[in-house]
Amino acid sequence: MDKLCCFNASYSGIRSALNYGKGRSHEGIIKYGFCLVKGKANHPMEDYHVAKFVQIQEHELGLFAIYDGHLGESVPAYLQKHLFSNILKEEEFWVDPNSSISKAYEKTDQAILSHSSDLGRGGSTAVTAILINGQRLWVANVGDSRAVLSRGGEAVQMTIDHEPNTNTERRTIENKGGFVSNMPDANTDILILASDGLWKVMANQEAVDIARRIKDPLKAAKQLITEALEKESKDDISCIVVRFR
Repeated sequence: MDKLCCFNASYSGIRSALNYGKGRSHEGIIKYGFCLVKGKANHPMEDYHVAKFVQIQEHELGLFAIYDGHLGESVPAYLQKHLFSNILKEEEFWVDPNSSISKAYEKTDQAILSHSSDLGRGGSTAVTAILINGQRLWVANVGDSRAVLSRGGEAVQMTIDHEPNTNTERRTIENKGGFVSNMPDANTDILILASDGLWKVMANQEAVDIARRIKDPLKAAKQLITEALEKESKDDISCIVVRFR
C-alpha cells in the first residue's frame, strides 16, 4: 500500500474548511483539535481523519489518524472505517501493539486490494497514533503524511515520509514498514499529524512553534492550515493537534 466530513466554514483566511472539531480525554487532561480543508485541485476532497477517545474495558485509547487519498476518496474512506477496528481486533494488541499494528496495516492493505473492483484504483497514505491510557504512544505510517512530536519545544519527526515512486522506495516500505513507538515523557507537550499539504510548505520546527504558542489545539490546527495556505499550499490539507499538557 504505497498510498494508503462536512460543512462550510471559515476561519482566519481558511477557505472552504470542510471539517473541524475538538475533544478531550475522559479526565480532560489531554485535548485535541482537527481541521481539514480542500485544496485547489479540481477534484472532491480526498482527505479523511479520525480523532477521538474511546473506552475499552479499563483502557482509554486516543485514536488519531490522517488518510490522504490519491485518485479518489474510496480508499481513505475505507481506512477511516476499518483500520483502527482491524488494529484493535488483533488478539495480541494489548501485549504487543507494535506487531499488532503492523499486521493490521498489512491485512487492511490486502482487504483493499481484494476489493479493488469496488474501491477503484486509488490509494491513500495512513499515519496513525494510538495513545494508551495517556502513557504509551504508538505511531505508524505509510505514505507521505507525517507525525511530529514536540519535546520541550524541539520538533521530533516520528515517522519517515514514503515517496514510493521508485522500486527502491517500494522495497523499503514493504521490508521495513513505517512503525514507530515512543513513550510520552515529562517534556512531551504536542503531537501533530498532518498530510503533505502542510509539510510541503512548512518545516517541522515551524509547525511545532505555531502549535505550542496556541493553547487551544483546534485553534492551533486552524492556524497551521491558515499559514500553509498563506504559503500557497495547493493540496488538500489535514491537521490534527494533540496537546498532552
